[in-house]
Amino acid sequence: MIDTLKIFEYDKSFLSDKIKYIAGIDEVGRGPLAGPVVTACIIMPYSQDSMIDGVFDSKKVSKKNREILYDKILANAIDYSISVEQVKSIDELNILNATIKAMKHSYCELKLKPDLLLIDAVKLNINENEKSIIKGDATSYAIACASIVAKVYRDRLMQEYAKKYPEYDFENNVGYGTKKHIEAIKKFGVTDIHRISFLKNIIGEEECKRISMEREAK
Repeated sequence: MIDTLKIFEYDKSFLSDKIKYIAGIDEVGRGPLAGPVVTACIIMPYSQDSMIDGVFDSKKVSKKNREILYDKILANAIDYSISVEQVKSIDELNILNATIKAMKHSYCELKLKPDLLLIDAVKLNINENEKSIIKGDATSYAIACASIVAKVYRDRLMQEYAKKYPEYDFENNVGYGTKKHIEAIKKFGVTDIHRISFLKNIIGEEECKRISMEREAK
């Protein structure tokens, strides 16, 4: 059930004389076999009439509504930043560290530094007043806004990759390991946007090592 008012009020409960600007940060794309991880950091307004109805965890919002909310969120945001960490970074750093790197970059690119930073699940230690929240995208309005923006932005990137690599069904799986996607990997091989560190169980460890060496040599 989507309860935007509840998560909006959660964030508002932090407002005080010392806390006027609250940022939420979230990532999308930690689990796929292909494509980047994307993070968004957003500062939203909390006046009485500023709530955007329908905002919630992006996984619980339909694709059509995410697209609508994406435009509304960016139009109403006080400040926002979107960051992308590509496959090379994911394979070299591991997905958690690549995600943290992207989150930190998103935060640092804000023009306005928030008085409070709310983060989905991880700790960043970049704001003296930050709070890591498990299932933050279903708890905090700012994190939910960041979740929707990151999701739509990443999905659009994957739609573009689908044009370049039509065999892999990226327009539907957005890089996740569906049956059709895995079958395509086995039949056509890997692309430049596949995460080699995620494919050991599909193409074998030795083949992953070989491809990794080829990429390093480029």
